[in-house]
Amino acid sequence: MASYNSVGRGRGSSVGAFFGGIARTITYFIFGTLLVIALITATTATHVWSFARADDRQQADIIFVLGAAQYNGKPSKWLAARLDHAAELYKEGVAPKIVTVGYKKDGDKFTEAEAGKNYLVSDYGVPESDVIALGTGVDTISSAEALHSEAQSRGWSTAVVVTDPGHSLRATTMVQDQGLDAWGSPTRSGPSVSSRAAQVSSILHETLGLMYYKTAQREDITFPEIAVS
Repeated sequence: MASYNSVGRGRGSSVGAFFGGIARTITYFIFGTLLVIALITATTATHVWSFARADDRQQADIIFVLGAAQYNGKPSKWLAARLDHAAELYKEGVAPKIVTVGYKKDGDKFTEAEAGKNYLVSDYGVPESDVIALGTGVDTISSAEALHSEAQSRGWSTAVVVTDPGHSLRATTMVQDQGLDAWGSPTRSGPSVSSRAAQVSSILHETLGLMYYKTAQREDITFPEIAVS
């Protein structure tokens, strides 16, 4: 009887050890996976933040202004800040053309692109012929795709991307992925930089957005070079 009990305890110990080993393996796997995700997220956030602080004003074929809301033809504060910065770059001679982009919602009279062009012409005196309005693009990727089509037809190959600081890396990456050489020159004014809370919120949002984009594209998470100013 004692021998039988010893065998039973031995078998029970073996089974317990087996399942205990599986549990430890699963725990290590989950911990390792979470650690990798945390490291990737932290690395991506660091690059988003660093790129937001960079300002690369190399000579280019165009200045590409990402769209934002407009109200009956009047740019929102977000869009106006981008357009103000684009006008500054244009006046400096960074590029001979400005490209505005963005669609219009149902019921709107103007596209974001049209509102942007009208603002540049009326408020800054940029010649109409130097502003190309692409009235499409519901998000960053479709805006980059619209630019790609226009660039092919016009022979453009380089672009300075103008948007909010936190958005700069993701937007520039998407333009580069459309085959253009691109670098970022983000705004330094407007609601996106009005407070530390707004900046942190933007960095977190864009970090997740960039990671999702790269995952959806099944690409390694690599980043454009950051200009040293």
